[in-house]
Amino acid sequence: MAEASRGFAQLRVDPELLLEFPGLHAIELPLGPLVVRRIDPRLEAQKARTLEEVRKSRAGPEGIREEPIFRAYRDFYWKIGVDPTKTRPAAEALTRRSLGGREIPCINTLVDACNLVSLQTSISIAAFDADRLHPEALVLRRARSGEEFRGIGMNQPMTLRGVEIVIEDSTDRTLVANYPYRDSERARITEATRRAVLFMCGVPGIEIELLERAGRLCQEFVTEYCKDAPPS
Repeated sequence: MAEASRGFAQLRVDPELLLEFPGLHAIELPLGPLVVRRIDPRLEAQKARTLEEVRKSRAGPEGIREEPIFRAYRDFYWKIGVDPTKTRPAAEALTRRSLGGREIPCINTLVDACNLVSLQTSISIAAFDADRLHPEALVLRRARSGEEFRGIGMNQPMTLRGVEIVIEDSTDRTLVANYPYRDSERARITEATRRAVLFMCGVPGIEIELLERAGRLCQEFVTEYCKDAPPS
């Protein structure tokens, strides 16, 4: 497995999982201190510019399904029991939404910045409140049949079948993500978040350099739109 560089660390992957999926990796980006806001007019303007660029430069909704990065995510989804025609990879869903004339959802400035990077790079990005978990204890592994996971917006936890890939906080054995497409309610980013940890979610077939590029853009955007100074 390639080593992360330029200051990025790699999420620890269970060795058995790595044998099954060579090239499976995610790179970690800790960020803070932060000031997360509901909205920043500067970020909204950046969204509008990016949407215009995407709509001019990308193929139509049917053409993007064969783009190499989206193809890699789709192939991985099938292997972990997720139908990517029903639950699309996050960056692909954003791209399709944009090409369909819809706006990027407005959640908060940190989540919106990550979504903007996903739209620009096609990389799926997971974001967690670093004070609600133990970043140094996170590990990527195969789910165990019967485990429960409560994703963002879920009223009740779902019971996992054992084919899924999850991120576990090994300190207290809780699941913080159903990788690479749903993060947990427990560690979601809110306006109270002061420290975050981001993961550029890789799958086999996506080079680590592409994850690093997304990480650099995340650092740039989050630093710009989640800093102490109020929006002008």
